[in-house]
Amino acid sequence: MNKKTIIYSIKSALPVMTGYIVLSIGFGLLLQGKGYGWVWAVLMSTGIYAGSMQFVTINLLSTGASIITTAIMTLMVNIRHLFYGITMLEEYSEAGWRKPYLIFSLTDETYSLICSPDLPDDISRKDYFFIVSLVNQLSWIAGSIIGSVLGNIIPFDTTGIDFAMTALFVIILVEQLEKSKQHLPAFTGFIISIFCLLLFGPNQFLIPSMILITIALFIEKKSLERSKMDPVKRTR
Repeated sequence: MNKKTIIYSIKSALPVMTGYIVLSIGFGLLLQGKGYGWVWAVLMSTGIYAGSMQFVTINLLSTGASIITTAIMTLMVNIRHLFYGITMLEEYSEAGWRKPYLIFSLTDETYSLICSPDLPDDISRKDYFFIVSLVNQLSWIAGSIIGSVLGNIIPFDTTGIDFAMTALFVIILVEQLEKSKQHLPAFTGFIISIFCLLLFGPNQFLIPSMILITIALFIEKKSLERSKMDPVKRTR
């Protein structure tokens, strides 16, 4: 793991790290507001490390939800990780000792940085994946501790803080649209989500929309791959 790879990886992760610190401060504030101190913040950010699910867990803890309810809610909130995690199977297959942690730490924002990086030749992909994943989680842990400590010292009105995760997802989408010339996948996901929301309602649409989006993306992937190969064939 050379110095250049470390510096390059941290620079690439800086936007997410900054966002994570701000968001996790909000998480720490909410957690402290429910009577759970910084130790809980560390344990949850280290062991769970799933931003949206951690916000949901605060309510589950405060309402005394059962294990079954918690398990079902966790599945519904985090099932999206399964779908985009599948796309990293080939990349992670040669990650060695890093692989278990890379799987655990694959959040939405980390995925946006490692799903298709255009790395210089002298940058190790395996080390890049690991460093980006690690510094993102460390920034989340640091922010949750800061928020918890601040919440214990200064009284905060935490109304609306839980919307921060939604705002971050929107920002990531906009950034991806600006960087990518291919907007069909995002448009497909949006249309399918709206369709499932209208068909199944706000409490039941998540899983059906994820399944349909996955099927649609697999179909689109083959189509996009063929369109990329055609120009190559024509130039031969």
